[in-house]
Amino acid sequence: GFKKMIIMQGAGFNIHRGAEEAIEAMQYVHNAVLLMIGGGDVFGRLYELRDRLALTDKVIIKPKMPFEELQLYTVNADLGLSLDKDNNINYKYSLPNKIFDYIQAEIPVLVSSLPELMKLIDKYDIGDCIDNHKPEHIAQKINKMLADKEKLVVWKKNLKLAAEELCWENEEQRLIELLNYA
Repeated sequence: GFKKMIIMQGAGFNIHRGAEEAIEAMQYVHNAVLLMIGGGDVFGRLYELRDRLALTDKVIIKPKMPFEELQLYTVNADLGLSLDKDNNINYKYSLPNKIFDYIQAEIPVLVSSLPELMKLIDKYDIGDCIDNHKPEHIAQKINKMLADKEKLVVWKKNLKLAAEELCWENEEQRLIELLNYA
């Protein structure tokens, strides 16, 4: 069948951002490819991990590219990942930019259960969150999301609304306030 595309983008693929687990999860994901685009401290290690797990046909890794080019990939994806861990106060309360890129591209998101991300998911119903960073669990969530046709229709509709409300022109600070007092 036609393969689905999962995207994980980020300028900083650093430690504790869930990139390694995303690759490991692809061992258990059916009928999909993972596209990782960006840079950062662990970026070089991602190639090694992918090759070691013999996932060259399922994980495509591309270095940082201009935003316009990146957008072409993002809008064609079926699912966007943001899997930061909360062992760092900065990540714990952050709203990664890629989340807004995914929303603007109107693709459902699978996120880690960090407070601000959960608020977005709860408020707009645009995807799901993981309960832990075990690769099998992440894969299970991905498989379930990509297979749930009815839910995908709902998420798509909600993403349209969220994209209008959370448009680029709004300052990130305002978005955070909006979510905090929603």
